[in-house]
Amino acid sequence: MTTDTFIIQGLAGQKKLKGTVRINGAKNAALKAMAAAILCDSPVLLENIPHNDDVETLAEILRKLGASVVWKDHQLEIDPRNIHSTSIDAELAQKMRASVVLTGPLLARFGKVTFPAPGGCVIGARPIDQFIAGYKKMGATVDEQENQQVISAAQLQGTEIFFDFQTVGGTETLMMAATLAEGTTVLKNCAMEPEIANVAEWLNKCGADIQGAGTTTIVIKGTAKRLLKATTYVTVPDRIEAGSFLLLGALCASDLVISDCRPDHMESVISLLKSSGVPIRTTKDQVIIEGNTLPIGSFKSFNIRTHEYPGFPTDIQSPLVTFLTQATGESVVLETIYEGRFKFTEELIKMGANITMMNPREILIKGPTPLSQLPEGDILSAHDIRAGFAVVMAALTGKGSFTVNNVHLIDRGYEKLEEKLRAIGAQIERKVA
Repeated sequence: MTTDTFIIQGLAGQKKLKGTVRINGAKNAALKAMAAAILCDSPVLLENIPHNDDVETLAEILRKLGASVVWKDHQLEIDPRNIHSTSIDAELAQKMRASVVLTGPLLARFGKVTFPAPGGCVIGARPIDQFIAGYKKMGATVDEQENQQVISAAQLQGTEIFFDFQTVGGTETLMMAATLAEGTTVLKNCAMEPEIANVAEWLNKCGADIQGAGTTTIVIKGTAKRLLKATTYVTVPDRIEAGSFLLLGALCASDLVISDCRPDHMESVISLLKSSGVPIRTTKDQVIIEGNTLPIGSFKSFNIRTHEYPGFPTDIQSPLVTFLTQATGESVVLETIYEGRFKFTEELIKMGANITMMNPREILIKGPTPLSQLPEGDILSAHDIRAGFAVVMAALTGKGSFTVNNVHLIDRGYEKLEEKLRAIGAQIERKVA
């Protein structure tokens, strides 16, 4: 693990950034497609894959299982034919929660999988009970050992599974497992994120029979272990990266084009910012901020509640909080998905933000408040991927010079963030440890 830092020169509330930011493929879709490659009978080409640390970690886990994983620019070729192990590497799994999605394809294809408790960002409890309950309903046996679970099923059976709460990972993982099951599986109360539909549409091109992905009910007719035929997969644009840059642009850019994105996947974010006063227009694949010249405190405050798609994404909540520190009035932010996601507000408060923790899931923000340089020797910390972006965004908004540590967490979800920011005029440097 690196201990790189960012050195950032703040804009003191001036909107000096301008230019174009191209959005990468969605990390949260690419990771699931990488796992789904296990279901195929030959090498799979994945296109528009973001080159970030989470993708690199999952690629290394696949290699340890025996798969061949080869990078070529933003393409990955995965050959699953030589997989010889179904035991997910414990050390690598601790780096990212998404490693649990490998359990579905491995169990469906090989009849057994061993996995440790997955890791990832420290943003609250993210239980995998629904994964386990789903596998049991499909006929699997689960042996819970110390620090790991061993799941076995010679042939998964189609069944009906109702999720107690909407879970993106659970929906995707059990959907993938069901593609090689015997009979029909019906998943109810599913998550509806566009990344799920993106992967399902590709699996159907490979020979799966998945109906309803992107709605609350998904019906999968299994192939009874008949492997899928590999076709090329193209990752949907990353709506979280696009939303992050949109919020950054609102505070720091006079004119910004966010290209290669899907505005129709970002409607909750775009609608709120427009109502706040941010000058935004959209095309089929761009979100454009133009003529954003009013003083930074001219935006109106608003209340927000995170919610499963198509509601406001929890993954954009942190940058939104930074935005609301510069809006005029009081805002209440209610986090309904992860109870540990407000720790980063301590960093904004150090800079001068007026944020009150009402309870572990709810904060009150009073704005606008200038964000100022810390006393000499003090640094800012990235607490997770999205909170890291929020802190970088606050530093760019603020006055003075700022140091941000734990940059490796930001690298998990944003590819070469400092290069993208410099390309639109930001003064940011990576100090390599």
